[in-house]
Amino acid sequence: MGKPHVVVIPYPAQGHVIPLMELSQNLAKQGIKISFVNTVFNHKRVLDAFGEKVDENGLLHLLSVPDGLEDGEDRNQLGKLTESLCQVMPTQLNELIHKVNGSDDDKISCVLADISMGLALDVAAELGIPTVGFWPTAVLQLAVLLRVPKLIDDGLIDENGTPLMKHKMIQLSPMTLSIHPMNLVWLNIDDSPSTPKFMFDFQLRKYKVVETTDWVLCNSSLELELQGFNLVPKALPIGPFLATNRLGNLSGNFWLEDPTCLQWLDQQSPGSVIYVAFGSFTVFDQIQFQELALGLEITERPFLWVVREDITKGKHHNYPKGFNERVGNQCRIVSWAPQAAVLGHSSIACFISHCGWNSTMEGVSNGVPFLCWPYFADQFLNESYISDIWKLGLKLQKDEGGIIRKEEIKSKVEQLVGEENFKTRAIELKQMVTKSVGDGGSSDKVFKNFVQWLKL
Repeated sequence: MGKPHVVVIPYPAQGHVIPLMELSQNLAKQGIKISFVNTVFNHKRVLDAFGEKVDENGLLHLLSVPDGLEDGEDRNQLGKLTESLCQVMPTQLNELIHKVNGSDDDKISCVLADISMGLALDVAAELGIPTVGFWPTAVLQLAVLLRVPKLIDDGLIDENGTPLMKHKMIQLSPMTLSIHPMNLVWLNIDDSPSTPKFMFDFQLRKYKVVETTDWVLCNSSLELELQGFNLVPKALPIGPFLATNRLGNLSGNFWLEDPTCLQWLDQQSPGSVIYVAFGSFTVFDQIQFQELALGLEITERPFLWVVREDITKGKHHNYPKGFNERVGNQCRIVSWAPQAAVLGHSSIACFISHCGWNSTMEGVSNGVPFLCWPYFADQFLNESYISDIWKLGLKLQKDEGGIIRKEEIKSKVEQLVGEENFKTRAIELKQMVTKSVGDGGSSDKVFKNFVQWLKL
């Protein structure tokens, strides 16, 4: 009898790769062999960011399959990327599974895939391999997708996913938060006109995936989303994942982290620094980028700002005239940060965030209050959790032109840092989720039961 051998397949976006890499490392620590399958494009990015070879003698192996797009095509156009995956992934994955089984004494015993990669779970089921679905965002988001047929029956959306009553809030149960219909996830993926319809149809497949897979695991906790888990009884919490569990530096990041910002943080006063990071997809126009820079400057607080190479439209970041000279040592700007370590640093006062679920879970796990700046997809729902349900952050308001102005940034930072209740609430939530993943906690029990099942 060989070791349990799990093939892990994330949807090819940063916010999906990182949590599945965290889970894979936790499983490898339990003696389970992992074959982690990225697309060829993302596989190279992960290895380049890791900066060294993964230990081939260990239990975690990195593999890759093509995504069907040509070199140079824009993989941030998620509609186009997903369409390509649907065409090539089933065949590629079938071949990869046969290849692994032909060359490895430990035959594949399970395929664990992102529910957004349901096509991978279909391939495994056809081959008679047990399947596990993983949901990397809020379980309430999954509940919304599973209730699409009811939303259609209730006349809230049509059969293409278009809202029929654009101002009638959607609430799945009296105990869950309300969702604005224009914030439904398939309407906010990218700016291609064909994307909403394609992504809506793609999302509908998740219904079958959740019904047929052996397990549905979520990077969340009962303490954070009890009502959401009540709506999806099959979904089980095993989070929030903590970066402290990593093997070495392999995080699944697509960009090389700049650890020197941690030394800069060491020089700042406790609870003084604004951390500003917008994940892997957010793109600003030049006006908004400049307003953000000026807003940070006029807070007169130290700030650590993650500015990706591709965060603005155009080839260059046009900082306001004289900005770099004026802020001087008040700030540190990096292209990518070791975020979990940053959020755990004693100098951090608050987090200006796009509200991606990984960032949300990392902020919550470290007791950090949020200033919410959602960009697309599920981030609007996460913003509602942060500000309306958990009460550990504030929303930023746009002006008539759709711009968040510098005065708004300064005002909300002062309110967030000045009112003690946000920090108190953040610490309370931190203690709750730390307990859930600790020995005997609700998430810990599910994880141990899952490991036991894999070893049967």
